[in-house]
Amino acid sequence: MRVSKRFCLVGLATMLGASAAAAQSSPADYRDEFLDHFERSSRKIMSLADVIPEELYSWSPGEGVLPIVQVYMHIARYNFMYLEDNLGIPAPPGVDVRNLEEITEKARVTELLRQSVEHVRTRVSHMSDEHLTKMTTLYGRRVAGWAVLLQLISHMNEHVGQSVSYARMNGIVPPWSM
Repeated sequence: MRVSKRFCLVGLATMLGASAAAAQSSPADYRDEFLDHFERSSRKIMSLADVIPEELYSWSPGEGVLPIVQVYMHIARYNFMYLEDNLGIPAPPGVDVRNLEEITEKARVTELLRQSVEHVRTRVSHMSDEHLTKMTTLYGRRVAGWAVLLQLISHMNEHVGQSVSYARMNGIVPPWSM
């Protein structure tokens, strides 16, 4: 029994050490995997943004809850912000990242949402392995650059789900589920 416990402890220590080392680096195909997931998520959010009529953009499920338009601008804002604030990749000239959520016109909203998607797609596809593994700060924690991208896709997917709920509450079936 003593040997088994010792073996388990050595195994656990080895795994923890390996996990700590792995946290500093990213898998060789991380960038491609991220871009694949990001592409699918951004396609969904863009198709919803396109099919929701402009008169529903101001709709909210309740008081104090973001309306549809602000959800889309929130996604766009954070697509730009995660790269700018955490990875040192500035937003394109002319994009006022801090005030995006004030924009309400559908044409401008969908344009900025598309621009944020293209910005992430382009910048991440050209990101070096060094940039992916370089340490940065995200919400007060020290993380590798790839962890910022993981947060970005998690954030986007959370709001894709929210947007699907909003659409269905308004009798709109998401285009990809028809």
